[in-house]
Amino acid sequence: MTDATPLETKGLVDDLSLDATSGEANLSIATEKLPQRHRRILASISIPCSVEQVWDILTDYDNLSNFIPNLTVSRRLETDSSRTLLEQVGTQCFLNIQFCARVVLDMAEQFPNRIGFSMVEGDFKAFEGVWKLDPDESSDHVTRLNYEITVCAPRAIPTMLIERHLCHDLTQNLQAIRQYAIATAGVA
Repeated sequence: MTDATPLETKGLVDDLSLDATSGEANLSIATEKLPQRHRRILASISIPCSVEQVWDILTDYDNLSNFIPNLTVSRRLETDSSRTLLEQVGTQCFLNIQFCARVVLDMAEQFPNRIGFSMVEGDFKAFEGVWKLDPDESSDHVTRLNYEITVCAPRAIPTMLIERHLCHDLTQNLQAIRQYAIATAGVA
């Protein structure tokens, strides 16, 4: 992983394409082709809640599957003072075939601005990334939620298919996180 913040990759991007931009939430998604079938996906959305409120939602791991589309399982396997192991299963149907992907992630929390994760086992060849929570400079009650993931699908699955579905899912997931944050914070 790099220290570059999402959407500020400072020359690291060889093939970056903007896939989505959405009005009020200021949602953006970009992809980057990396060597050996790896892809980096960068996503970002504005949420009208404080960093701490968004943090509480993202770290409520056992509740994530209740409001994030296509996430059918999200549960802690182990937690101690230095790490959390989290199992997640995503399910999606395409071409009338249901596809499930499972990962066990080692979560590295740095309150209140960074949640890193890396796969310790799962259905991908590589799956690691970071959530970054940045307060909006204009308001303490607006958070810019940034997500960066580097993924490599198994050889049996075309890379472009995984990339396309991940971008679509990220759009839905970030919007769901935003809507859940607004609802739980009581923002009008």
